[in-house]
Formats: sequence, structure tokens, C-alpha cells
Amino acid sequence: MPLLLFAAFSMLGVLLGTITGLVPGFHPNNVAFILLAISPAILAKLRFLNALVVHSETTILVLVASTILAASVAHTFLNFIPAAFIGAPEGDTALCVLPAHQLLLEGRAYEATVLSATGSFGAVVFSFLLLVPFYFIFSTFQFYEIIQSHMLYILIGISALLILTESFSETMEAYQAILLSLFVFLLAGLFGYLILDMSVHAPFFFRSTMLFPALTGLFGLSTILFSLFYTPDIPEQRIEEPVLEPGEIAKSVVSGSVFGSMVSFLPGVTSAHATVMAMLARRNRQPEQVITTLSGVNTANVIFCLATLFLISRARSGTTMAISNLLHVQPRGMVIPPLTLIYLLMVVLMASACSFFITKYLGEQFSRFFVKLPYRKMLMGIAVFLSVLVFLFTGVLGLFILLVATCIGLIPIYFGVRRSNCMGVLLLPIIIWLWEYGSSV
Repeated sequence: MPLLLFAAFSMLGVLLGTITGLVPGFHPNNVAFILLAISPAILAKLRFLNALVVHSETTILVLVASTILAASVAHTFLNFIPAAFIGAPEGDTALCVLPAHQLLLEGRAYEATVLSATGSFGAVVFSFLLLVPFYFIFSTFQFYEIIQSHMLYILIGISALLILTESFSETMEAYQAILLSLFVFLLAGLFGYLILDMSVHAPFFFRSTMLFPALTGLFGLSTILFSLFYTPDIPEQRIEEPVLEPGEIAKSVVSGSVFGSMVSFLPGVTSAHATVMAMLARRNRQPEQVITTLSGVNTANVIFCLATLFLISRARSGTTMAISNLLHVQPRGMVIPPLTLIYLLMVVLMASACSFFITKYLGEQFSRFFVKLPYRKMLMGIAVFLSVLVFLFTGVLGLFILLVATCIGLIPIYFGVRRSNCMGVLLLPIIIWLWEYGSSV
């Protein structure tokens, strides 16, 4: 495969991931599903590569997969910026908002951005070291087969842990936080159970699943609408590099990477849940360390979800779901990983290196000019943009699903419980499926 072509598609992915990272509510899963939907057209347009490379169709599919993966990696770096400056996080960055806003209100938003980029890039480095034992454990000891028979109880245990740890809430009584968290989890779960098998009638040739408007409403549009009603007074920001404590940074990166890897092979469990478990294990509550840990979780999860796809042929994220539909991935029991995985890991390295410097640069620019941006108009434009996307991919029914999901997503934001409880939209249907049929997922 020509390396120049490979790098070009990876940089295209970084560009797309930068855009999705900076646009609140616009996730790389959206890019993944869009590219997957138009992949036949891409194949037709790139037929000229037949004369340049061997097995051109397979090569083109790997290039498209590289774009999707690079976008996902870049997104985990850049999505901290809207979470910090605008207060519009996704589910994966929701826990970053309070410590990030604390630094923003102290005029230290640029420091927060650098810490986030450091946590993400550090997680990439440590995750590559952790990939070897991770790959060895799965391929040699059949680790997934061991936990597969206990998957139902593992998912119930994780769900219970996330709900019960709401008792640490400082905004309400412990029992109130737990009951509200349970309500959000069950409501989102019932919602997910009802929509997962709904057929999609898109007005154009684009096609997605009802998860697209559901997740957009739960974690995107709901936050944007809430942010429209909350516009704090932001002080002038200082452009100063943070004082890094190597020991504390290393602990944060390691804990983030470990928990990011642990949830990568569990269905319905995302980096949003890993962040909660990482913070329970990482007892340092300084905002600098919270930001570093949670950023590390999100980036490490992308890497290990990719490894999980090639090890057990299970897609645990929207990105790997799109990649698995593009490429014929078979589980590998051998020590040497397949060539396609090696190419995709090279994409991770290129995308993370570029994204680190892009994040620092844009963080500096946001810090300088944020107070001059038309905040409310920008959020309203994004809300309209997301609604149009939902209509194009899922039709009128998708808009209704988006509306219901947005209402559910506003509940935890308004009452101050974790938005990761909304992932009941995936977890509860999986738990019900395992309970009824006992099948692997």
C-alpha cells in the first residue's frame, strides 16, 4: 500500500475528527456511519487506483477504515475543547466539565486543554505497551471465552456499581441520587429496547439505525439546549503551560489506560463507564488529575476497541462497527497480529501525534478569542445541523426519536446525576437479551 496515500487518508480522518471534536453533539460515529453509507460511491470514485496498487478494492476499504479510525482518535483529543469552553460535553467527556470549568473560571482553560492532550497522548503510548499483554491474554488463555459465560452478571454488576456510586453526589441526599440514577438508567433502557428493532425510512439513499438519533439526543442535543440557558461570565484566559508533576501524570495515564482497556470487550459498556471506575480507583480529586485521567480513558478505549475487534470479532463502538462492516475481520489466535491491524495501529500513532499539537494550538486560540465568539448563535446553528442530519439518515421517525431522547438526556443534566446512566439505552436491552436467550454478544 502506498504510504503517501495511506497518510493522506489518515490526515483526512484527523481533519474530520477535529471538526466532530469541536462541534458539540457531533460524534465520530456520525462520520463513521456516513462514510459506511457512501462507501460504495467511494469505491466507484477511486477505481483509478487499480493501476497503482494490488488488490485495489481491499486497499480502498482499508483506506476508508483508516479515515474512520483517525477521525475517532482525533475526536478524543479535540472533544475536550467544547466540553471545557462551552460546557457541552458528550457522554464520554461529561465528567470533565466540572474540573474543566473550574479551571476556565480561574482563567486557566489553556492549561486544562494541555493537560487533556497530555493525558490522551500518554494513554496512546502506554496503551501500545499494554497491547502486548492484552493480545497475549486474549489469544493464549481464551480470556473472552472465560468471561463470556458470566457476561450477564458482569453487566448487571457494572450497572449496579455505576448507579450505587451516585451516593457520592454532593448536590442531593444519597438515596435521592441513587433513585434518580436508577430512574434515568431504566427509562433510557426501556427507550432503547423499544427503538432498536424499529425500521428506518430515510428520505434519501443515506441509511442509519435508530441509535443515531437516540445517542445524538441523549448526549448531544440535550446538552446544547441546556447550554443555551446557561451562559456564565468568562474571565480573560492566561496562556501559560501547566506545571506537570510526572509521578501524578503517570498515575493518571496508567489508570485511564487500564480502565479504558477493561471495558473495551464488554457490550454496551463505554468509556463513559470506564471514566467512573477510573475515578473510583484514582482517588486524587485535583481538577488537573481528573482531566488527565478521563482524557486517557477515552483515547485508550478507542485503541483497545480496535484490538478487541481483531481478537474476538466483536465491535464495541460505532467506529469498530463501521470498520467491521468494511473489512472482513476474523478472530486471530496467533501471536503475530494481521497486517491490517498493524496498518490501523500506524493510523492511531499518526493521528494522535497530529491531534496533540492541533489540540494545543486550538486550545490557545480558543483561550484568546472565546469571549468574542457568538456563543448562543453557534449553539443554535449546531442544533439545527444535527436535526437536519438526523432527518437525512432516519427520516421523520428519527426526528421523533431525537426529540424523545433529548428529553431523557435533559433529566440527568438538570438534576445533576451522571449522564453515563443514559447508556442504559444499550446496556438494558443487552441484559434483557442475555437473560432471555443467554446468547453471546
